[in-house]
Amino acid sequence: MASLALCAGQVQAQSSPPAVSGNPAATTHSTGTGWLGRTLGLDDDWGINLGGLWLADTNVVVAGGAKPGGWTNNSALFIGLEVDADKLAGWHGASFGFAFLQFNGADSNADAGSIAGYNGLVGLPPFQRSELFRAWYAQEIVKDLLKVRIGRMDPTVDFGNVLRPVSFLDSSQNIPVVSGLTYTPIFANGSMIGAVPGYYNVGNGATVTFTPTPSFYVNLGAYDGNRARGVQTGLNPPLFNGYYFTIGEIGTDWRLGEGNHPGQFGIGLWRQTGLISFAGVTEDGFGGVYLFASQRIAHGVNDRVPSSAITTFYQFGVNDSQTLPIRQYYGAGMTAYGLLGSRDRDSMGFGVGFSRLNPNLFARPSELMIQAYYQAHVVAAIFLQPTVTYIPTPGVAPDLPGALATTLRLSMLF
Repeated sequence: MASLALCAGQVQAQSSPPAVSGNPAATTHSTGTGWLGRTLGLDDDWGINLGGLWLADTNVVVAGGAKPGGWTNNSALFIGLEVDADKLAGWHGASFGFAFLQFNGADSNADAGSIAGYNGLVGLPPFQRSELFRAWYAQEIVKDLLKVRIGRMDPTVDFGNVLRPVSFLDSSQNIPVVSGLTYTPIFANGSMIGAVPGYYNVGNGATVTFTPTPSFYVNLGAYDGNRARGVQTGLNPPLFNGYYFTIGEIGTDWRLGEGNHPGQFGIGLWRQTGLISFAGVTEDGFGGVYLFASQRIAHGVNDRVPSSAITTFYQFGVNDSQTLPIRQYYGAGMTAYGLLGSRDRDSMGFGVGFSRLNPNLFARPSELMIQAYYQAHVVAAIFLQPTVTYIPTPGVAPDLPGALATTLRLSMLF
């Protein structure tokens, strides 16, 4: 019986994934394909997966924005190690993960005047950073039912992850990733930006996953919440000082119609504690709610590619914060896989993100972002992705003209 792979973090040592997200490090707990470890002589049967990911892009603000004609380049290199302790040492249900990040880049989003961020590879400064990106221990308490993960991790993999892949016993039915969009709110719901730990300011804490059936899950998490007060948690050790970020999510999946088209839905609540001050405004904690959904609407649309498909997604989020940049977020988009010729690993798509901005911080009430991309498989696990983004209302200032930006991103998994 086919079922969705709802628990992120399973190591998939494919030599060539069918498609990837705009930033795979922000959508899965594992790193790369394991090619690096196999090349160094590590046997898959040992339960040790050593892999890597390199993301590099060039961005140009073609017109408008805060810096018309501005060029920026970004590079993010991840090296990750995952250990299945059951295979390696007979430690039933245990696994470990570690990842290192080297990022060298520039403030691409500032050139466009974007608050939400058209390039999700870039976060807050400093833009030259070396950090321990992940260091976690996961233990399955009850097989296929209850799992706990503690340590240093990216909670947006488990919460609000609209990009979560859909997997079936019949691999031709799989949705490898819901979208390859590169803007920031596709990786972290816009209404949580500035509070939720995530790439590349990760969180230290614990995640509990409860899966009573293959099509239903409950995730609960509690993490160091100092990111909300401006601490670069990716560059600092854990701080448990009264600032906490807690979150809970429930989700389900289904198959729809004669084509058994898979869909999934998740809804979550979150709360940030502590006294937060920003731009002359102070508040004692805040919280919000979010939801997301995805649905395949067509399959086998290209006779030359049996796995070709079209998928849609939707996002929504709202908070009661007086200090976060975005009060409400609405997102939607569509992705097509394998539509051209026999290129079964190519994908293309578009997305729209609408952010209602915090009036305490910005004079412009909202920011609209429209993005389209084509992700071309080059060879092995290498993808090249041109992306075009139009932001008619950049949120940094009310008088900024609409920004047209282009991104060319290389994704290499190894």
